[in-house]
Amino acid sequence: MNDVFYITTPIYYVNSHPHIGHAYTTIATDVLTRYMKLFGAETYFLTGTDEHGQKIAESAANSGIEPQEFVDKISQEFRELWPHLHIEHDQFIRTTDSKHKACVQQILQKIYDQGEIYLKEYEGLYCIGCERFLDEAELENGNCPDHQTPPEFYKEQNYFFRMSSYQEWLAEELKQNENWVYPGRYRNELIQLLKDPLQDLCISRPKSRLKWGIEMPFDNNFVTYVWFDALLNYASALDWPDGEKFKKFWPHVHHTIGKDILKTHGIYWPCMLKAAGIPVFKKLVVHGHWVVGGSKMSKSLGNVVDPLTMKDQLGVDALRYFLLRDMSFGEDSNFTEELAVTRYNGDLANNFGNLMNRSISMSRKNFQGCVPPSGKAGEQEKELHESFAKGVQKFREYIVKFQPHRALEHVALLSSKVNKYIDTCKPWTLTKEEKDRERLGTVLYTALDMTRIIVGLLDPVMPKKMCEARKNLGLGEEILPFSSLSPGLLMPGTELPKPSPLFPKMQVSHADEENVKNQKQEKSSNNSAPEENEWIAIDEFQKMELKVGRIKSCRKVEKSNKLLCSEVDLGETRLRSIVSGAAEFYTPEEMTGRQVLVVTNLKPVKLMGYISEGMILFSDDNGKLVLIEAPEHVNPGVIVR
Repeated sequence: MNDVFYITTPIYYVNSHPHIGHAYTTIATDVLTRYMKLFGAETYFLTGTDEHGQKIAESAANSGIEPQEFVDKISQEFRELWPHLHIEHDQFIRTTDSKHKACVQQILQKIYDQGEIYLKEYEGLYCIGCERFLDEAELENGNCPDHQTPPEFYKEQNYFFRMSSYQEWLAEELKQNENWVYPGRYRNELIQLLKDPLQDLCISRPKSRLKWGIEMPFDNNFVTYVWFDALLNYASALDWPDGEKFKKFWPHVHHTIGKDILKTHGIYWPCMLKAAGIPVFKKLVVHGHWVVGGSKMSKSLGNVVDPLTMKDQLGVDALRYFLLRDMSFGEDSNFTEELAVTRYNGDLANNFGNLMNRSISMSRKNFQGCVPPSGKAGEQEKELHESFAKGVQKFREYIVKFQPHRALEHVALLSSKVNKYIDTCKPWTLTKEEKDRERLGTVLYTALDMTRIIVGLLDPVMPKKMCEARKNLGLGEEILPFSSLSPGLLMPGTELPKPSPLFPKMQVSHADEENVKNQKQEKSSNNSAPEENEWIAIDEFQKMELKVGRIKSCRKVEKSNKLLCSEVDLGETRLRSIVSGAAEFYTPEEMTGRQVLVVTNLKPVKLMGYISEGMILFSDDNGKLVLIEAPEHVNPGVIVR
């Protein structure tokens, strides 16, 4: 990992109010920044607002105010929201800032002087919502596919950027650099787009139609088109071209975006940078959408979720945790209040919160309110120490790979292991006899020490709650350095204050309970699951052959939103092809390389044209499939007994 890390959100368009989609992108970027800082990098986190364009002018006119007054008001809503969500950005940029305007004009003039911007008459179908001209092939039943409204016909002169001359260069860059766009499916999507001829990009609007924009430096009859204005904020924020911030941070720039702006950031932006002589970004990180009622959140559909409302219900840090935990990065994810509450109760109240409360309470009761002496570690403690030592490094790998959902899934697993350790050791049975006291201390010390490590891992996601957790463990308010997240570093004798429950259990409303119940019944019906008490004999179970496998490659099944086809090494002379219904929860990149459990003696079946020669096992976590992983040191083909 680099010692310097620069990351950006998109700058958000201020024609409407912020919603949970904006919050997710910004929270994810904040969390990644905090982790990189924890790992020792010098970080810079940029966000802001995009404030020019026709939609802004129309929204301002509809509100009866001037565009500048309108953008001041909505931009302030974004700026004021972020502290409420515990977001700590280094800079908030606005495209109406004078420094940004000067940078845009300087770069436009540079590219124009190179002969790569030209004036021509253009006619076509223009979507005001997209603020761009659409090709006939893009329309759906005559409407813009994104806004479901018919575009208007325009005929006018405009300035164009010779983007087509960069097509071969960009296609080659994408082919050569596999890690440039993550997840890889979006890189493949860009490569596919570049198989068709790349058109030159319209980069202006005539002042006769639109005055609200940055004036073209070489022709004051035109203003700059929104993308050639907005995208340059990533460089103007660092004082391009000679600023010290630009020199230090630009070589390490990462852009976090939603998949709806992939084309602009994956095609327009690198071509613009190449023309301006600016090194292209280091990585483009693309996430999916939050879906409500089967549709992407949209003001026009009336399904927008207010992040402040959800913050008040769940608490800020629990909301941050839910958003990062439940969206597989790169994929769409369903948003409902009942799912958020269920995740809160399962991961935070019942798992981690319970672990902290009982570890502290038993230690306070039996060791004069202090951390007990560590005592002699047995096999159970050594095994747990090894799991945590490896788990911390695995966690770091997931974060560096931009897989926060897998990192948090891993933390939940570690927390469950400590709870299972406590249940197995039964420290409450060791409180009566003096001879058991050393063992009691060892068990409780181990539980507290592992809890300390989990607190350190969760800090960037839930900074306020983990500050409370550190106080509960007698560790003060200082963030735990990543180097300290190793077993055995908790100081015996540390005073333990009386704990306050970090995550009191929430009640799901009656309506939500009915929804959850109905979802479970529907799922049970669809899966033809056995009724309660429909037992099977042991000899029937023993007919099933279960082996450890390693997924060597994985791809999506064409024309299916649910199916993945994996090539699995089972220690045989050839790889087996296995189809799984997990595409809503895992990307092919996330499946590849993982150790899994496979039912190997099922009769092969054909699904959507693919042969499936077994079954990869998953658990059902409140309607979400979670891959059951085998230990990495076990060789493929080993039988599970």
